Amino acid sequence: MATLYSTHCRSYSPLTQSSSSSSYSSYCSSSSSSSKLGHVAVSSSAPKRFLAAKLSVLSQSQNVARMQDGAVATAVTPIENDYPFKKLKGGLLSVPSTDECKDAVGFDINENESTVSITVVGASGDLAKKKIFPALFALYYEGCLPKHFTVYGYARSKMTDAELRTMVSQTLTCRIDKRENCGEKMEQFLERCFYHSGQYDSQENFAELDKKLKEHEGGKVSNRLFYLSVPPNVFIDAVRCASLSASAGNGWTRVIVEKPFGRDSESSAALTKGLKQYLDEDQIFRIDHYLGKELVENLSVLRFSNLIFEPLWSRQYIRNVQFIFSEDFGTEGRGGYFDNYGIIRDIMQNHLLQILALFAMETPVTLDAEDIRNEKVKVLRSMRPLELENMVIGQYKSHTKGGVTYPAYTDDKTVPKDSLTPTFAAAALFIDNARWDGVPFLMKAGKALHNKKAEIRVQFRHVPGNLYNRNIGTDLDRATNELVIRVQPDEAIYLKINNKVPGLGMKLDRSNLNLHYAARYSKEIPDAYERLLLDAIEGERRLFIRSDELDAAWSLFTPVLKELEEKRIIPEYYPYGSRGPVGAHYLAARYKVRWGDVSVEQ
Repeated sequence: MATLYSTHCRSYSPLTQSSSSSSYSSYCSSSSSSSKLGHVAVSSSAPKRFLAAKLSVLSQSQNVARMQDGAVATAVTPIENDYPFKKLKGGLLSVPSTDECKDAVGFDINENESTVSITVVGASGDLAKKKIFPALFALYYEGCLPKHFTVYGYARSKMTDAELRTMVSQTLTCRIDKRENCGEKMEQFLERCFYHSGQYDSQENFAELDKKLKEHEGGKVSNRLFYLSVPPNVFIDAVRCASLSASAGNGWTRVIVEKPFGRDSESSAALTKGLKQYLDEDQIFRIDHYLGKELVENLSVLRFSNLIFEPLWSRQYIRNVQFIFSEDFGTEGRGGYFDNYGIIRDIMQNHLLQILALFAMETPVTLDAEDIRNEKVKVLRSMRPLELENMVIGQYKSHTKGGVTYPAYTDDKTVPKDSLTPTFAAAALFIDNARWDGVPFLMKAGKALHNKKAEIRVQFRHVPGNLYNRNIGTDLDRATNELVIRVQPDEAIYLKINNKVPGLGMKLDRSNLNLHYAARYSKEIPDAYERLLLDAIEGERRLFIRSDELDAAWSLFTPVLKELEEKRIIPEYYPYGSRGPVGAHYLAARYKVRWGDVSVEQ
């Protein structure tokens, strides 16, 4: 039996479609149908829809398959299983035998094979060149892609297959621990990369792409993944054309949508409505690459599999939680996009809020995608909408340091000179539920700051009646425990504790219990895009954003965003390379909090 993925690629993740409709049989068959309502289609000429394959067998004796979200299906033909994984207790995976798959779905799986076609729409852009193609190669290098796969670049730029391969090859790198056959692997991967030039709103161009994809699929069961690495104003056009002209004929079709998902509640709802004219919800994979970060994915493991943390995860022991994101560079000529969105929309409303929801959610029923996303939505719906008094905004200005002059935000030629778009924002948010009532969740994000960092800081309460207060001194904050999860760079988890310094006296020292990933694990940490692309291929939605989750997130930020723009609030200016506006410290002090990243120890 040909196994689609090597076991080491997904041993950490359950392969479920959803908590309510997952079917083990969906991983032992790749057949699919054409109806959003799930009826059986009898002709491949039926209207094509983007409907990802989730197969359930209606009648073994009749040999008929009923699909919830496939493309086109006739009577079920026995095919080889391309997803031979079985979820065990706790979300671990094992590879079942051929007989197990046969027993699960009622027919033999070895008669045919399927293929996966991955189309990167917007292939000539920076995101595709720097992230998507390298991530696909890394998956191929690790043996995590299907046996039969094809990668197609699609964009308006005129380019040949050879030119695409040359462009892609310049950004490919190999894993540190497996460089001996790097060149050979690159050649093999590039041989599977092709290019088709076309307009994003042309059904004819997508029909030409469809013809080329079919040539590579060679009559196998076809599964297609479209990655929309294009501006949001062409999302719906691209989806419409691909839906009508290039969806899979007899397998699943899925679409990855990059942020931004609108600018506010109204535009986000309009985008979702437009996409759902051609897609079912479980075909839409709204990607937030921060959810694919190793330390973010480890959040639930840290909390739910370690007894020492879960009982402390509440208002009773936690004084505040901080989500900090900083970059040490500005827009650098790319301010045109940024000026339309700003740091609040670009970082806080999605990256940081998603991490907050994962951090604060209740224990899900299972590790299935829908159970986890249900709990995240509950957190978001329990939060107070953000108010202007609980926010500070800033914009970086020119600064000279060490004889080097760094530009102001408005010095960027792509940014209007009178722009008030914030490049820095700090906010205090609150969750009105029994677990987190009264605990401030502080966010801080900015560009052109003194360092590059993304981390979560959990500051615990003071020890009541602390016997060692005399040894600690008057600064009790320095004596409180703090859990720090450093997402990037130099990934680490460390806990600050009080400890006696060796010697005859009673001197206390604040020390770290430190899990430094580079020291503990020799293997290179995969890029977030690798994990998310693999999840999308497998139909695992746990790390992607559902539409109601998106609605709840925008409802928190839309009122304050509108107020900022309508009142034309002037941001506080801070020097390029500094720690940001002073106002952020006053905001934290209002809730008796000190930012954890500004202390000497950090």
